[in-house]
Amino acid sequence: MVSPESRKTIFVVGLGMVGIAFIEKILNLDTSMKYKVVTCGEESHLAYNRVSLTDYFQHRNVEKLYLNPLEWYTSQDPSRFEFFLNEAVVSISPSDHTVTTSTGRKVSYDICVLATGSDAIVPDFVDRGVKGVFAYRNISDLNALLQYSDLEGVKGEPTAVVGAGLLGLEAAKALCDLSHIPSNVSIIGRKAYPLNRQLDESGGEIVLRRIEALGVRFIGNVEPTALVTSRNTDGEEVLEALQLTNGSIVPCKVAVFSIGIKPRDELALESGIVCEGSSSGTRGKGVKVDDELRTSAQDIYAIGECASWNGRTFGLIAPGVEMADILAFNLTQTETEVGEYAKRKMNTPDLSTKLKLVGVDVASFGDYFVDQMHASRSSTKISRISNPSAASSAPLSHNQQEPLKSMKPTIWEVSDLSDGKNTTTESGPIMTRTRAKDVSGVQLQAVDTETKSVKSKADASSPRKRHGLAANLEAVGVETLTYRDPFAGVYKKYIFTADGKYILGGMMVGDTGDYVRLLALVKKKKTLEVPPSQFIAGSSAGADDGADLDDDTQICSCHNVTKGQVAACVRDGADSINTVKQKTKAGTGCGGCVPLLTSIFKAEMVKSGHEVNNNLCPHFAMSRAELFNVTKIKKLKTFTDIMSSVGVNKDSVGCEVCKPAIGSILASLWNEHIMNPAHHANQDTNDRFLANIQRNGTFSVIPRIAAGEITPDKLIALGTVGKKYNLYTKITGGQRVDLFGAQKADLPSIWKELIDAGFESGHGYGKALRTVKSCVGTNWCRYGIGDSVGLAITLEERYKGVRSPHKIKGGVSGCVRECAEAQSKDFGLIATDKGWNVFICGNGGAVPKHAVLFATDVPPSKVVRIVDRFLMYYIRTADKLMRTARWLEQMDGGIERLKKVLLDDELGICAELEQEMDELVGTYFDEWKTVVDDQERQKQFRQFVNTDERVSSIEPIVQRGQLRPANWAKSNPEVLLKKEDIPGSRESWKWRRLAKVQDLTPSTAGTTSAAVKYGDSHLAIFHIPRRGYYATQQMCPHKRAFVLEHGIIGDDPNSGNIYVSCPMHKLEDDGSDDISILLPEPEDLDQVIGTKRWVVKRDTAKALDGEDHDIDGVEIVGPNDEKGTVGADGCGSTCGGKLDW
Repeated sequence: MVSPESRKTIFVVGLGMVGIAFIEKILNLDTSMKYKVVTCGEESHLAYNRVSLTDYFQHRNVEKLYLNPLEWYTSQDPSRFEFFLNEAVVSISPSDHTVTTSTGRKVSYDICVLATGSDAIVPDFVDRGVKGVFAYRNISDLNALLQYSDLEGVKGEPTAVVGAGLLGLEAAKALCDLSHIPSNVSIIGRKAYPLNRQLDESGGEIVLRRIEALGVRFIGNVEPTALVTSRNTDGEEVLEALQLTNGSIVPCKVAVFSIGIKPRDELALESGIVCEGSSSGTRGKGVKVDDELRTSAQDIYAIGECASWNGRTFGLIAPGVEMADILAFNLTQTETEVGEYAKRKMNTPDLSTKLKLVGVDVASFGDYFVDQMHASRSSTKISRISNPSAASSAPLSHNQQEPLKSMKPTIWEVSDLSDGKNTTTESGPIMTRTRAKDVSGVQLQAVDTETKSVKSKADASSPRKRHGLAANLEAVGVETLTYRDPFAGVYKKYIFTADGKYILGGMMVGDTGDYVRLLALVKKKKTLEVPPSQFIAGSSAGADDGADLDDDTQICSCHNVTKGQVAACVRDGADSINTVKQKTKAGTGCGGCVPLLTSIFKAEMVKSGHEVNNNLCPHFAMSRAELFNVTKIKKLKTFTDIMSSVGVNKDSVGCEVCKPAIGSILASLWNEHIMNPAHHANQDTNDRFLANIQRNGTFSVIPRIAAGEITPDKLIALGTVGKKYNLYTKITGGQRVDLFGAQKADLPSIWKELIDAGFESGHGYGKALRTVKSCVGTNWCRYGIGDSVGLAITLEERYKGVRSPHKIKGGVSGCVRECAEAQSKDFGLIATDKGWNVFICGNGGAVPKHAVLFATDVPPSKVVRIVDRFLMYYIRTADKLMRTARWLEQMDGGIERLKKVLLDDELGICAELEQEMDELVGTYFDEWKTVVDDQERQKQFRQFVNTDERVSSIEPIVQRGQLRPANWAKSNPEVLLKKEDIPGSRESWKWRRLAKVQDLTPSTAGTTSAAVKYGDSHLAIFHIPRRGYYATQQMCPHKRAFVLEHGIIGDDPNSGNIYVSCPMHKLEDDGSDDISILLPEPEDLDQVIGTKRWVVKRDTAKALDGEDHDIDGVEIVGPNDEKGTVGADGCGSTCGGKLDW
């Protein structure tokens, strides 16, 4: 945070719509508070909405037009914002960095921003001193018009508006409101119909009809040439009529000229700042700015209607606000705490408009004249590419190319065809299309094949590629869909690429309800998901719950699932949407049927008299989200607290479903060490030992390498550890280095060396943040816009260790080339020339899901908070083991609902979510460092508590110079172990002391366990609070991995029966500090569960799978030395291929 005395001063010249927009954005984006903003406005009013000037005639209250109330100004920190009214800047000294105002005030600045706006154009023949002649630009103009119109001899007399563009129709509406007699108002236009710069002839005709229906007179294809005046009794010249080019006279006591605007650049010219036409002394052409809106004077910028970019000025508010966006961004966001960001550059602005003019709704969006321009460019030839007809849905053949993918990227731009004249006319600039910069860096130009002259030139100031579209209109062509209803006064024309995949632009009259949706499709350049006809004709209405569908109606085309199959599944007992998906496969393909599938499922559940059950498990009659809230509100800190408070059976042990889920909830809320006795029993094997268990019982070690950035010294440290402990080493897709094959007993020693080298836990074992992948961004890449590495490191460092319902991964790409694959992550950020685009709820894995665009053009200083809200809301509300993609799929309202909650703060919880994330990340500690620093915790990593011996359960083999475990057989012989297989009678078994009580660290908070070695056999011992000690074999009978000690102990909440995989012996505590087990002699037990007997070997696996025909014979040994030999043909001696013991 910068102190007030060290802040730089930004002086904003002008307090209009663009000036205040820039001020708001600077104050919002300047989170480090490095600037103080000073401004002055020449009017006595605060910044007001000029677009709504016509409303002033209704209420006559300028405060209703204020963009911000007076309280907003007075509530600002005076050390950051200062403003003055009725005070104009009269001079600027670029050399001294000072401005002087009309009151004599002199202000020093570090940065000066010109936002002086524009003046109305009045024809040369017009004398502004004639009474009855008015412009239509500001409150002063309107007050003068109101006062004059109310005079005797003027009131109720004919009036005229010169100009039939946007401003002209606004002025006509004002005159209608003044006279209350629309027939007294005439509109004079140069074309045959109004709004010729926004509408084609058919659309303009509809507007013309609507205007004339109001009684307003429209006079087209003419211009005024002279004022017809007289003198009043005071000798003043007053207006009587207008003379037109066709010689006719239009009587009018009031004439409002609204034919266009000219930039106010006189202050810049007088200050020596270069303006368009300044070499010839011409004014009103605009202050010249470059792509970063810099003028010729150092530290002086120009924005809004006064600025001339690429020889063009813009008379709409949207381009001015865009300029304010760009400048505010560049002054605040290029260097932030989350890294550097490329400066934004000015691109051709969007000139779409939506207004209500003279009572008529009118809108134009995108490239709304592209069909006319495409038809007229016959002199420019570009080879067409073969593609299916617009009506065909057949796939492309092997020798055809997808036209929108095979061509270089282009966008559609707007340029003025006024032969260098940059004055914006009455209706705005003419629309043309230019081609964008080729991705290879080659400038593309359209050349007239007859004159060889360059027709248009693209702006190559910044990368122009947009997500989802690479189009070439000349190659693909365009088609239009038109709807005209003269009875209702409705006209729509939408322009599409000829293949119907993209909408390019359009116009609307009378009905503009789809404007926002269609404009968004144009801006995103997104492939259409519905046929073009649906935008005009609409879609057929159908019941969302599928009630009107027959049972044989296919609802999932991917897997050919019918409505009847879903209904039958529900009748057969499926009580969750996931169960229906698993049994029918519906919704597991593209996912497009999921909304309908969910509706049908809910309807069928109601029909069957069932309630949708989303209980966590039999131990808790509530969902994970409900349990999360209960735990948070009641401040429950342990599993036993939660079970006794809200469990079905307060004395239950829990199960393998609820224990990890509650462990995750507790970690997300309180973040205590998961190896604490109160939490250790809740963890799956990976979390229990802070490492991913592998199939041979060893573990992988994954240190954090934030954003994939690593120093050579750390790489050397990883290599040293890998060699010392003989670990298999691999670089992962998450830009980390995994070390495989670490024995459990070695984990603390390995991590001690890694921590000493500067590493910390990568949480590859937890349902937590794994990685935030990044490209090199602006650090090295010539295409980089955003500092993807810096932001990825910031995000990974922020969310490291945060537990969630499922693992979460992130990605940050520094430009739209998307090298970090951010759109396949739970959260992904992609840099554009306007800021970060935020994608959420994507994932890879067994059911991959493309991420969804959530927020666009987010300033770097704001992006972390959006991710905060998203992750915390997911942690709060998702079901157990639910990835973010499935969470969004099942959310009522989907992405739009999520936007309302997290972006619009509809529920008022965003500040709370941010605070919770701040508190959670503030509790971070390195779990492995805690273990390394605690000798007692390290004891839990022993393979056996009664010996230091180490035994491997799978034969190691060498592959490509590294050790890895031998493969499991694809089909192991089925094994049924019985007590009868152990030689001798049970009466000969003895109690044998194999462990100490402290080896299991028993606790009333949860179960504990340990492994012991007895002869060649491995045994697992468990302590269950209030139940005593239990034991079983250590070997999993299915995969022959010696890991059952790691398993979670559960019980049935009704019967109380305890279970763990394949329990074998019940133990009893003899009352001493020792733990004894009733066992046969070691050699007798070894014949049944001895390690050597069950070790997985490569040759055995190959023989069982029939893969290796060079093996003469592999002996398979079972209890009591029963043997089967598998020969080269893969068939065992029993001919059954499997032995049953």
